[in-house]
Amino acid sequence: MILPRVYPVVDSAAWIRRLLPAGARLVQLRLKDRSASQLRGEIRASRDLCARAGAQLIVNDHWQLALEEGCDFVHLGQGDLDSADVPALRRAQVRIGISTHDDAELARALGLAPDYVALGPIYPTLLKVMAFAPQGLGRIGEWKRRIGAIPLVAIGGITLERLPGVLAAGADCAAVVTDIVRNAQPERHMEAWVRQSALA
Repeated sequence: MILPRVYPVVDSAAWIRRLLPAGARLVQLRLKDRSASQLRGEIRASRDLCARAGAQLIVNDHWQLALEEGCDFVHLGQGDLDSADVPALRRAQVRIGISTHDDAELARALGLAPDYVALGPIYPTLLKVMAFAPQGLGRIGEWKRRIGAIPLVAIGGITLERLPGVLAAGADCAAVVTDIVRNAQPERHMEAWVRQSALA
């Protein structure tokens, strides 16, 4: 499969509504600390927004709700793999992206034939305390050599200024969180990300 060169990671359908007109063609919805009904509502609204815009939605973690709501792409962390029904997702033709941080996690991910592999954090990140040190650009090239044709998504601490180096190092796609949602003009900044990615 072919991914766009960049995609934002956001925590609400409201963010998706703002960023789709700014050029986002793939969006990951990462929801934390919500009730079951809130989760379902956000996933459903995000699915519909992306469908109307001709964009692709990736649901982070909540694979069961994604399956029930007819979403066709999920992102699973290593902890999610312990409970996720991967065969059920495959039967429903749901695509799967998997987070990796070290050799063991990469081997586990590749054993599941993912639709993309994510590597992170590439740089120090403000989003959360990470159990892994920053991977650096060299690790991107190493991961890409090991996974071959499977798309590689780089995530963690990536800014607009760092994007060209991340893509040049071998990432097929860069996922961005804080650099967009904490920007004073996130829609314009999303547009800048799309323009920059087209030049890489």
